[in-house]
Amino acid sequence: MLRVEHVMGFPVSVRIDEGADEPEAAADEVFAWLRQVDARFSPFKPDSEVSRLDRGEVPTDEISPELLEILTLCEDYRVATRGAFDVRLPGRGLDPCAVVKGWSVQKAADLLAAAGATRFCVNAGGDVVASGGPWRVGVRHPEHADRLCAVVDLKDGAVATSARYERGDHILDGRTGRTGRPVRGLLSLTVVAASLTEADATATAAFAMGTEGVAWAAARAGCEVFAVDEGRRVLRTEGFPVVSGARDGVSSATGATRGCGSIRG
Repeated sequence: MLRVEHVMGFPVSVRIDEGADEPEAAADEVFAWLRQVDARFSPFKPDSEVSRLDRGEVPTDEISPELLEILTLCEDYRVATRGAFDVRLPGRGLDPCAVVKGWSVQKAADLLAAAGATRFCVNAGGDVVASGGPWRVGVRHPEHADRLCAVVDLKDGAVATSARYERGDHILDGRTGRTGRPVRGLLSLTVVAASLTEADATATAAFAMGTEGVAWAAARAGCEVFAVDEGRRVLRTEGFPVVSGARDGVSSATGATRGCGSIRG
């Protein structure tokens, strides 16, 4: 069963190959959940809980458990990156999207597992959580939309990429002034982890740190990293489950970034 819908601002595909007795009903539940997340936690919807909280219309002691979980994760990543990742930059309003996406899609995958699915894949705008592999997941080349710079061999887990190619310089370094400045040093950074909550938030937080974020992400337990810097060099951890290495005009380099294994092309 394969279904694709546009929700939360990007296409989401749900593929169920094995296990679920009623795959269509399971997919219905997934998309209903994602639409609910979009309505409740989007900073672009004026009546969402996030927007109302940002305007001071929701007392802090009345924040829903789900939003509290999201904001707690956001704060954890802010502290871990020493402020580079910050969802409360002055002048921009509260924007927890970098955590909401992976968190919500991981919970969608959990719904599929609860429905009995044993082999499935959820692709949310290029970020993927899968079970019952092997699955092959392509990592888009940061400069050429029609090329891949790596293919991930994924069994049970998730892969997420942060880059400039979809929305330009939308990721800001919260350490660079009151409103933050666009990140420099990286073209893309991909993280493989056990959950999409971890993979997506870590990829975004690491990207916000610039080149130092590669080693930071690599040092996080359970995370494997593949990055392309502005010099078109590939930096990746030894354990990154790559099937085909970086080609198509992305060069390799010698040496290693602290926290990463040898760099290969």
